[in-house]
Amino acid sequence: MDLSTTMAGEQRAVFAELLQLHRGIVFKVAGSYCRLPEDRADLAQEIAAHLWQAYPRYDASRPFSTWMYRIALNVAISHLRSQRTPATVPLDDSAVEVADPQARDPLAEQQVHALHRFIHAQPALDRALLLLYLEDRGYREISEILGISETNVATKISRLKQRIRNEL
Repeated sequence: MDLSTTMAGEQRAVFAELLQLHRGIVFKVAGSYCRLPEDRADLAQEIAAHLWQAYPRYDASRPFSTWMYRIALNVAISHLRSQRTPATVPLDDSAVEVADPQARDPLAEQQVHALHRFIHAQPALDRALLLLYLEDRGYREISEILGISETNVATKISRLKQRIRNEL
């Protein structure tokens, strides 16, 4: 067997394992930028294809999830810009997860719905910032993913938090 064929097969296997391990990132980003299930599936496929194309340039000394987020968000933002109408995600009861159905808190659910509406009304970059911030990503990681300075991340998040307080 040709050594280059073996290396390519190993590279595919490693990529497939990493993609499987971090697939939630792809679905979260696609779900944040597309309204319809078929659009989310198409965007997830497009993200996966871009990830595969970029994988040979991935620097293994850096976190895979950071690299993956950056590509996924760039693809999603490009996809959003190519649409004629802004993409939003419908808010229904499935958007709110409640661990114990008996412990449903209507006020908390209402606040979660309001937060979702706020997030989906934001421009693409602010939506990405909020998505990453709500995932407890640090400012440094967010800055690496989005390609903006940590200071810019901190400033934008602070302003978004203030807008959330004012609007909600």
